[in-house]
Amino acid sequence: MANNCAYEFDVIVAGGGPAGMAAAWAAAGNSRVAVLDDNPALGGQIWRKALHESGSPLAQEWRRKIYDRRIAFLAGHRIFAAPAKGLLHAEGPDGLCEIRYKKLILATGAREQFLPFPGWTLRGVTGAGGLQALVKSGLPVTNKRIVVAGSGPLLLAVAAHLRQHGAQVLAVCEQASPAQLASFSVALLSHPGKVAEGLRYRSALAGTRYKLGWWPVKAHGRNGQVHAVTMSNGHRKMEISCDLLACSFHLVPNLELPALLGCEILNHGVAVDTLQQTSIAGVYCAGESTGIGGLEKSLIEGEIAGYASSGQVAKAQALRHKRSRAIRFSSAMRRAFALRDELRNLCQPDTLVCRCEDISYERLHGHTSWRAAKLHTRCGMGPCQGRVCGPATDFLFGWQANSTRPPAVPVQVGTLAGLETNPTSTHSIE
Repeated sequence: MANNCAYEFDVIVAGGGPAGMAAAWAAAGNSRVAVLDDNPALGGQIWRKALHESGSPLAQEWRRKIYDRRIAFLAGHRIFAAPAKGLLHAEGPDGLCEIRYKKLILATGAREQFLPFPGWTLRGVTGAGGLQALVKSGLPVTNKRIVVAGSGPLLLAVAAHLRQHGAQVLAVCEQASPAQLASFSVALLSHPGKVAEGLRYRSALAGTRYKLGWWPVKAHGRNGQVHAVTMSNGHRKMEISCDLLACSFHLVPNLELPALLGCEILNHGVAVDTLQQTSIAGVYCAGESTGIGGLEKSLIEGEIAGYASSGQVAKAQALRHKRSRAIRFSSAMRRAFALRDELRNLCQPDTLVCRCEDISYERLHGHTSWRAAKLHTRCGMGPCQGRVCGPATDFLFGWQANSTRPPAVPVQVGTLAGLETNPTSTHSIE
């Protein structure tokens, strides 16, 4: 039987990445605040520390800010239900936790977007950010021949990190066209920090081919392991022998929890007002979950949400100009890395789209909606609950998931059984 517990705070921040950290810091000046995250440490994916490393100076600074304000951090907690206003159910290291709040800030971040193509399920084909996280956790890549492909600024960051750890990065292939990225370069001129960051990555990748307008069309395997990838620019193809293929097509917001709460969701993320409040009163959202925009946008939106949720409206309003600037950059980035139509034609009839349930493209073709595909094929009903195939089918067929039900994440049966009992301990952090 799970050991039930309960917490109560003025402001709960769901997500411990940059947006969540900034939100917690801003709110803690006026409220009792806790950050929940399923990771063991603050920082999210972008500030995940490598083994034996202390992390970036900016990440260290924000961790110190959180510590100085004595903000509670509930590590290893995953929110899976919101049964009533002001109440969350989460699974923690000790089982079920009931968490009560007055205001809630969603900073659920984003995940990589994957698109199916022949061979994408071979061993050695990973997400770009996923491979970076594995290397930070100790996976050796010294002398491994790696191709990084897909779309988005993450590709260069990952490639530079892999090379720093001894990998042979053979090529970075970006599906966006040179014309798309030329227009994005104009937007970068008003963000000198981002220009400098990009130049650092290119310097770290000196000698590595950076090919614009190229994308993967097939990964070739031997005994189930990738050994080469065929790239195309729509006119010609090239095959590159490799040990690993790190491939992802930019990012998509994590929207399961906002959808569970009933927040309005637009094409690019959760809909918010100028104070980051969602369509649900008392529920705020910040960072990548309102639209992919990078670190600066996440920190600014986090601070606004934190100030607004704790009644410090004047401080929140003072950041509106910075927020508008960050959103303009976010829009420019979305246009620059928009996925080309050719990527919709990569699948062969037997190409798996739903890896959890082994559902091929041929079995999905002909259905008219996400719901119909689920009912007839079980697409999206496996362990990932549509987190991989959902965005893929949205891109391929225009399907959108129309419902989110608890549990929003996989939980142990014992935790669900704990819902039938009363909490055995209560914690109110003053």
